[in-house]
Amino acid sequence: MQKIIDILGTEVREAFTASGYEEKYGFVTLSNRPDLCQYQCNGALAAAKAYKKAPLAIAGEVVAILNNSKSFEKIEAVAPGFINITLKSEFITDYVKQLSADNQFGCEKTKAPKTIVIDYGGANVAKPLHVGHLRPAIIGESIKRIDRFLGHNVIGDVHLGDWGLQIGLIMMKIKMDQPDLVYFKADYEGEYPSEAPFTISELEQIYPAASAYSKENEEFREAAKAATVELQNGNPGYRALWQHILNVSIEDLKKNYDNLLVDFDLWKKESDAQGYIPGMVDYLKEHNFARISEGALVVDVKEETDTKEMPPCMILKSDGGTLYNTTDLATMVERMELFNPDEILYVVDKRQELYFETVFRCAKKTLLVPEETKLTFLGFGTMNGKDGKPFKTRDGGVMRLENLIENISSAVLDKMLENREMDRKEAEEISKKVGLAALKYGDLSNQASKDYIFDLERFISFEGNTGPYLLYTIVRIKSIIQKYGKEIAALEALLPGNTQSEIDLMLEAAKFNEVVEAAGNEYAPHKICQYLYGLANAFNSFYHENKILAEENKEKQKSWMALITLVKGILETGISLLGFEAPERM
Repeated sequence: MQKIIDILGTEVREAFTASGYEEKYGFVTLSNRPDLCQYQCNGALAAAKAYKKAPLAIAGEVVAILNNSKSFEKIEAVAPGFINITLKSEFITDYVKQLSADNQFGCEKTKAPKTIVIDYGGANVAKPLHVGHLRPAIIGESIKRIDRFLGHNVIGDVHLGDWGLQIGLIMMKIKMDQPDLVYFKADYEGEYPSEAPFTISELEQIYPAASAYSKENEEFREAAKAATVELQNGNPGYRALWQHILNVSIEDLKKNYDNLLVDFDLWKKESDAQGYIPGMVDYLKEHNFARISEGALVVDVKEETDTKEMPPCMILKSDGGTLYNTTDLATMVERMELFNPDEILYVVDKRQELYFETVFRCAKKTLLVPEETKLTFLGFGTMNGKDGKPFKTRDGGVMRLENLIENISSAVLDKMLENREMDRKEAEEISKKVGLAALKYGDLSNQASKDYIFDLERFISFEGNTGPYLLYTIVRIKSIIQKYGKEIAALEALLPGNTQSEIDLMLEAAKFNEVVEAAGNEYAPHKICQYLYGLANAFNSFYHENKILAEENKEKQKSWMALITLVKGILETGISLLGFEAPERM
């Protein structure tokens, strides 16, 4: 469905052309002075330079043509050359009547769907999720949902870290504590146990203990390195133990991601790419893309236009060992073979930008990834405490993600029980949804690349620009619909708005398709947050100015009910794109 701003733009461009000016000057935008008008065109200012004519005179000529339009209630040229536009209520109403759940509230699916792989999550096996894993998980999940809503084929991959020295350290610590386990017997030929010799709680204690011990004991560290190599070379006992580590870790990770309403299509691992490495290395050598530098195999990625130092991309270390570069390039090869994507998007800490630029350049220069495939780095900022430093627990440690979710849900529960009497069990269920909304909206309402302050009290507020405020607005609409108790009329029942709050609410509803498309194109969930907050504000202004359930004019009441039902649908769809949902009551 054509966006309302595009309909206006077509009309204004035609007026510029009819006045003898290039149509490119008829670009319409939302007004930056909503107290004066709804939309504006500043093209006359730019045209004045090209045509050596006063901008106000150009604007006046265009407005003279548009004065007879059926779209505009008021259109005027104002100094120094702006064109201010206010739409007719009938035009807005006719547009809103076309917005239905079936056509995704005007946001129809693309006619040119792309295959997009999104690499997000960043979890490692044998380690609990902590607050540092929050941002990639919820930003990536939201972008995945937005792109799917727009009609693209999107594949979300958690891409687990499971193949490095951490595994060797864990195995050697288990061997040190339980040396008689069959996994460490070189002559063992039987079936390995189906049950892991540790729980997730024990596993999460083993790695930090092993890591700390390796710093004190060089012999242990060397044994761990050797065990890692043996694992990678196929030692059957180590492979069986590694599989236990994977199974126990992934089961726990899935539970934690489920609590975040984050769902991955693929649980691919670094180890999955290992089989692609030998062929990739041979290819790079055979085609003279790689060279030997101080014993290491590298690919030069520096370009003549570079103004900063750009190191080569190392493929193999001097001892023949692989690096993250190697694994990430091999993963791209795997993704091209399995999915042939139009784009691979990485949602990663912004401090890794130089690393990914190096790997991307290497992938393109060596043709491991074809030129037409887009490689995108979406770097996110850090979540900071009120001191402006990366968020920590009170004792200075890194907080587990499940504890953060529990803390925010508990704070919401306390707030709810303070303000009203509720069954505690019901309140606990509601607080989980509201807490998750507070956490996700508090994060996603910020531009992904920006750092932000984690402010618990602000995030859980039921007023202002917060997730709970959006949920409260949805629940309020649900309550009105329930009390109305009749079948809601179709949107054809909408009457032209005759109050400012009604017109404003319709106009906000009409912008949904434009906002979602922009959010998808720009990897910008924060744009949906801004929009939903504006829509919720518009509804609450309308609600306070109109006695919906007490309205005596039944046709007007029917129109209002159709309108607020539409708004509820848009709000629910919007929060779903952000990755949370509303309860039935609060």
